[in-house]
Amino acid sequence: MATNVTKEAAAGRSPEPVVRLNGVGKLYGNVRALRGIDLAVRPGQVTCVLGDNGAGKSTLIKIVSGLHQHDEGEFLVDGNPVRLSNPRDALNLGIATVYQDLATVPLMPVWRNFFLGSELTRGRWPVRRLDIERMKRITDEELSAMGIHLDDLDQPIGTLSGGQRQSVAIARAVYFGARVLILDEPTAALGVKQSGVVLKYIAAARERGLGVIFITHNPHHAYMVGDHFSVLRLGALELNAARADVTLEELTNHMAGGAELAALKHELAQVRGVDVEELPETVQTPSA
Repeated sequence: MATNVTKEAAAGRSPEPVVRLNGVGKLYGNVRALRGIDLAVRPGQVTCVLGDNGAGKSTLIKIVSGLHQHDEGEFLVDGNPVRLSNPRDALNLGIATVYQDLATVPLMPVWRNFFLGSELTRGRWPVRRLDIERMKRITDEELSAMGIHLDDLDQPIGTLSGGQRQSVAIARAVYFGARVLILDEPTAALGVKQSGVVLKYIAAARERGLGVIFITHNPHHAYMVGDHFSVLRLGALELNAARADVTLEELTNHMAGGAELAALKHELAQVRGVDVEELPETVQTPSA
């Protein structure tokens, strides 16, 4: 896959999207959670989906990962319309999701968590047993391929840092056949250093040819690794732009809500003791 992506890039063409949403909407009774969402996830690219709490990021994740079905628009995988009934359908199409809680067992070893629910065995019933050596070897090889080097695969995964646990989850998804990797706020609860670790492995997943959907509320993290940016506000697209068409300042402005910030600055100007001239100017850019 990575080779095909490289060939298309060399020819000056963008690879065809693995996942594409056209005008997707979602209703919960009379509440419209999403409307008119367009999204294209291409192999070898990181698509960043940004938005504040309540913007619609979680609903979007649930649709792409198979937890919920869309009510409006088209959901295409490899150019074919799909309606996913559950996360297993998504996995069968190569769409894997890494949630914030990571679904790991803290007291189990790293290698056991890597194969959790998909353990390798050897021998025949009734003497079938876990193939521990093979699972350890594969875990070590896959982590090394992602640039992750752990001294002891037998250590409980709970003893790893948050960034390392996220990285193991990413490597696991890659090994089990992910073509599109959805990362749900992977840096939200991490400090600067550990966030850097996760961003490094997001870039590594891109280099291996995966299409990555990076869900975040941090425009600085998004801009460090993103190739395309989609900003959600109240269930609709506030911005939909390639990296070449948006600056970090513009992205931050859309994320924060430029109009709201301008109104707030005007209100603060009426308060004694607040020097609004020292506040940053908002950037007015058209929504895509």
